[in-house]
Amino acid sequence: MISAHVDMLELRRSFAFALSDIGKLANRALHDRTAGRGVEEDVLAPYLTIAVAALHGRSRPNEDELARVYGSSLPDRTRRLLHHLERSDLIALRKDFAGVQPRGSKLQSSATAIRFARRSELAIRPRMSRHSAAAPDRASTLSFWSLIAFLSILWIAGGASRADVLGQSVVRFSAWSIIVVAILALPRVNWRAVKEPAIILGAAALLVALQLVPLPPAIWTELPGRTIFTEAAVLIGMEQPWRPLSISPSGTANALASLIVPAVVLLLAANLTREQHWRIAIFVLGLVGTGAVLGVLQFSGAHFDNPLINNVNGAVAGNFANRNHFALFLAIGCVLAPAWAFRDEAPLWKFGTAIGLILIFVLMILATGSRSGLLVALLGIAATSFAFRKRAAQRIKKISRKIAAPLALVTLSFLAGVIWLSVYLDRAASISRAATLESRADLRLEIWPVVVDMVWNYFPAGVGFGTFDPVFRIGEPDALLAPQYINLAHNDWIQIFLEGGVAGMIYLAATFVWFTLRSFRAWRSSGAETGSRVLGKTASIVLVLISVASLTDYPGRTPIMMALSALVAVWLANVFSRKELDRTSASGD
Repeated sequence: MISAHVDMLELRRSFAFALSDIGKLANRALHDRTAGRGVEEDVLAPYLTIAVAALHGRSRPNEDELARVYGSSLPDRTRRLLHHLERSDLIALRKDFAGVQPRGSKLQSSATAIRFARRSELAIRPRMSRHSAAAPDRASTLSFWSLIAFLSILWIAGGASRADVLGQSVVRFSAWSIIVVAILALPRVNWRAVKEPAIILGAAALLVALQLVPLPPAIWTELPGRTIFTEAAVLIGMEQPWRPLSISPSGTANALASLIVPAVVLLLAANLTREQHWRIAIFVLGLVGTGAVLGVLQFSGAHFDNPLINNVNGAVAGNFANRNHFALFLAIGCVLAPAWAFRDEAPLWKFGTAIGLILIFVLMILATGSRSGLLVALLGIAATSFAFRKRAAQRIKKISRKIAAPLALVTLSFLAGVIWLSVYLDRAASISRAATLESRADLRLEIWPVVVDMVWNYFPAGVGFGTFDPVFRIGEPDALLAPQYINLAHNDWIQIFLEGGVAGMIYLAATFVWFTLRSFRAWRSSGAETGSRVLGKTASIVLVLISVASLTDYPGRTPIMMALSALVAVWLANVFSRKELDRTSASGD
């Protein structure tokens, strides 16, 4: 018996085309599968039904027909469907201020008239005035271009974590300027789209701000690790003053001020449509590629002195001050490239381009000398391969076996050959450093036990965020004294425990629970592989990579990584499935 593999994704799309009656149209160019490309399979049939209505010159779809193809006659579910299609930038809704509805209509007049926003393959033009179309579009358009500009500024000036670099002033001035523009120009902010990440960021800001609240001497002097300050006041004969929990209030104030970066990202991302989120993802991939080009120039011997960050002469660090952070940036590119290629039924050239980009990024990571970056990149490639294995299999099936097998063999052989040649010519600094690790080659292994002891010395109150440098100098052993000072713990997880105490631990635990629940929603196998789920999986992987890199460094303290973390958190929080759409509240917008 001859059996054939059933492509469920193609079957669902074929069924949607059959339900929508789009094949009955006179325009035969609309009958192929390019119509509705990129539309989630769960809502493809209603989308095509609306397309048919628009092509017939109607300003609204037939409600009974829409209910039939969607599988529900409840008006609330239909209204939420329309709002979801509008947020995905597939259609646009306008209010019917005349209050006239068709006889027997169950939908409210505020969500009936439609136009198509971007599907050029359907050749449909807006049927409404420019005045009525501008109001819902201006917020998303302004937010989109503002976010593009802000990410560009971060790429140039946001690659360092030190508080005294000029780039911090540039980034924060830009952030506050964008907030002022948003207050004056944005007609609306859809906070519901970023509610969960905003709560997490707000909790972080509250935790840091509370460390700046002055405490009475009777409480402050009883906090662990404050004896040296209490005795200093006694020695000089000064009365014990009111002090905040933070040992270095200026450092904690700087930590609080740095949160303006993710706050701006959430503000702008709140208004973006699904399509605009994808364009932002592609733009970030472009920034990674531009950083790789800069890294190639540095690798070739060219010297770039960026006055906005603290460059290390001779280091291959791209637009970052730290090569480990640059390697993580490239590893994130290794995740975004296949996500872009497998977003929808994209042509095969995207698949090949993604593989080429991953190859370039991996080779650049080898050149940076970052061992942790190489590990994170391999983890990201493995996780992405698993996440998009089904879509990759569908692309490969379209290639003849006579071509696919030799092509795969040549690609793997080329990759292995380039890596071997890099090692042989001593150009793969990451592998060389991993193979020649000496006892004092990595100072992290010596400072971590000291930091762990400090955690318990100051537990449960902590020392205050942004205070590691002065606090470490208090307990630094003589054996670690050197011309270079240790500004951070090079393990953000331990440093958060030190600076935040038990409150920091609780915050991390709550954030981890949120991340786990949202990642489960994005990765679960039930339902169609919608565009939002692809973004959700990508976001989950990126956050894991940043978390793993934080075990040996502090990437989350650079403005550009803070912005990317906030952006992908929005993607993870807005994974869509049909069941969740049905459970959305009646307000739905």
